[in-house]
Amino acid sequence: MVWDEYFADEQEARSAESVRGKKRTVTVGWMLQAPKSSVIFSPPKPFSRDDPKPASSKSIQHCPAAIDFDARHFVIPVPINLTLHFVREPNGSLTLKDANGEKSGIRESGLKSMLMVGPQSEWRHPDRPLIQIISPYVFIADEPCFVNQTAPYLHYSPEPRPGVQMGGRFPIHIWPRPVSWAFEWYDVSKPLILKRGEPWFYVRFETENPSARVRLVEQEKTTELEEYINSIADVSKYVNQTYSLFSEAQRNRPEFLVKPKQRQK
Repeated sequence: MVWDEYFADEQEARSAESVRGKKRTVTVGWMLQAPKSSVIFSPPKPFSRDDPKPASSKSIQHCPAAIDFDARHFVIPVPINLTLHFVREPNGSLTLKDANGEKSGIRESGLKSMLMVGPQSEWRHPDRPLIQIISPYVFIADEPCFVNQTAPYLHYSPEPRPGVQMGGRFPIHIWPRPVSWAFEWYDVSKPLILKRGEPWFYVRFETENPSARVRLVEQEKTTELEEYINSIADVSKYVNQTYSLFSEAQRNRPEFLVKPKQRQK
């Protein structure tokens, strides 16, 4: 197979898009909605590989399609070391516990503040508990842009997680809310092991111009953005089908919200 055969007209396509006025670069801001202990959460980082130098010019490492696909992913690292397991109680119910007990690096109060087990009535399957770990990452754009949150499928893990991460997709130009890490636990006999610094999940972005590159910048916490985020916060507690609120939110949105954070010299 010739890896670059599908890209013969890439330059012509980009030129045509430029003529039509579509942006080649879209700026996306990121910030942390973490009032405490935000230092444990690392900045998103572009996905990269540490493969050895390819022996052939026809290697997949030179494939434009593979390179372009990889380059559109940003990695969110795991913030803490944590080993969780379920214990079945005498009445048959399941209780989620820190498997490390007294040797755990995280206090029980800290774990309770960021970990939640969803009620069984909201599980997709009666034998697959759904847990959620709060993530403070917020993404914002000033033009149409959707964020996709996925499991870290480009990384190999010698210890696969005992279930599947719940994916998500929503418009960050209208709905800049924290992305949350949700996990559907298929095999409750096995522990869930999270190690600080390892890939937790990915984010990638969809823009009006599919060829556009995303420039990810740390966002300034402006009053306008905070007020807008607060206006849409926790609405799922009060109404179903939150997507129906997008048009109303967009009408109340300030024209510009993205403001890259200025680093002090």
